Amino acid sequence: MSKAFGRRYWSFIKDPIYGYIHITEQERDLIDTRPIQRLRRIKQLCGVEYVYPAANHTRFEHSLGVMYLAGVLAENLEELASDVAKLRVAALLHDVGHGPFSHLFENLLMKRKGLNHEDMTFRIITETELADLLRRQGYDPKEIGAIAVGRLKDLENPILGQVVHGTIDVDKLDFIVRDSYHTGAGYGFVDIFRLIYTMDFMDGRLAVDATALSTLESFLLARLESFRTIYYHRAARAAQIMILYALKKAEEALGILEFDDLDGYLALDDYSLWGILVRCEASKPVMKALEERKLLKAAYDRTFFAEDTVLVSLLLNERVRERVEAEIAERVGIPPEEVFIDVPSLPSVPYHTVLGLEPMEIPVFKKTKDGSIVPQRLAELSKIGEVLRSFMNIVRVYTKEPYREKVGRASEEILGKPSLSQIVSY
Repeated sequence: MSKAFGRRYWSFIKDPIYGYIHITEQERDLIDTRPIQRLRRIKQLCGVEYVYPAANHTRFEHSLGVMYLAGVLAENLEELASDVAKLRVAALLHDVGHGPFSHLFENLLMKRKGLNHEDMTFRIITETELADLLRRQGYDPKEIGAIAVGRLKDLENPILGQVVHGTIDVDKLDFIVRDSYHTGAGYGFVDIFRLIYTMDFMDGRLAVDATALSTLESFLLARLESFRTIYYHRAARAAQIMILYALKKAEEALGILEFDDLDGYLALDDYSLWGILVRCEASKPVMKALEERKLLKAAYDRTFFAEDTVLVSLLLNERVRERVEAEIAERVGIPPEEVFIDVPSLPSVPYHTVLGLEPMEIPVFKKTKDGSIVPQRLAELSKIGEVLRSFMNIVRVYTKEPYREKVGRASEEILGKPSLSQIVSY
């Protein structure tokens, strides 16, 4: 039994980012449950390993990291001092609802059952062995679940629900540094502890002290660059689109989402589902191409900024997207299923909301000499914050290598000079 930060811990786990993460006996018991151990078999960044070979880290280690950061943040804020253990537990469990291949599977889950991974997380926390264990440990499973998925309605301590799910939370802080470390991309070297140690409670919201402005700017830029170079890398998205296509084919053929209970859902992970996809006749050709790294190719790639969001918004509509894909395929003379339009706001993109956060929404404050907190506008303090308000969207069209040139020309004819009348006609 060791002691750290004034609390007694059972042991520790070695983490490549934070060194040693101390855990209590209660946390150990939770870690050793099936729902948490299953996260060892779900990659954090499905498909990214086709670009960055070392990006094989899992939801398991990310969950440990988020638990650790939640504890550091809670220990640093007087308002949360009595809730450190509760917040660490909620942070540890925040991703237990992710399906195989993470956000790719979630795309199918939403379409077939109207559920996302947060819905599944809440159910797993409140309806499985986790619920019984949490009750024995003195917790209310519904409260832990609400904190874990950001649905806590606690007026007495509104900041409690923002630690894991907020404008700048420990989940985002961990994935920025962890994904950068494992990919080697290098954009996540952000002093996240500077941000954590300067956070405070302002008008019911978690806010950052303006003294950490340069670190906050680094965080915003790291999110932007990580999105472009990791989460929305051309080849990574090609692999993800192929896996998603295989999932849809297998669902049509085998009904892989026809699980009757949470036990059936928990039986699905990257390992088990990959085996299903490889054996299924409908998805086998795609999986064979993935095994040989014969990825789809980007035939069209265009970046749109704030003033060009009409096209991107329309392409988020699945029916519109399918009709445009069919039009491109018809002009080339190939089947519609050989053309894939990809936009970064789709639920299948890892951290697809990474650019959806207006920097203006991050609360910033300054402290006066008497210790009182004065709200600040980030855009007035930082030119970077102002520039990032007009975030980018990227539209790509993918196809197989033999059709790349023709699909590129057809895509330019249809998407190259978009006008509202042209797009609405679809």
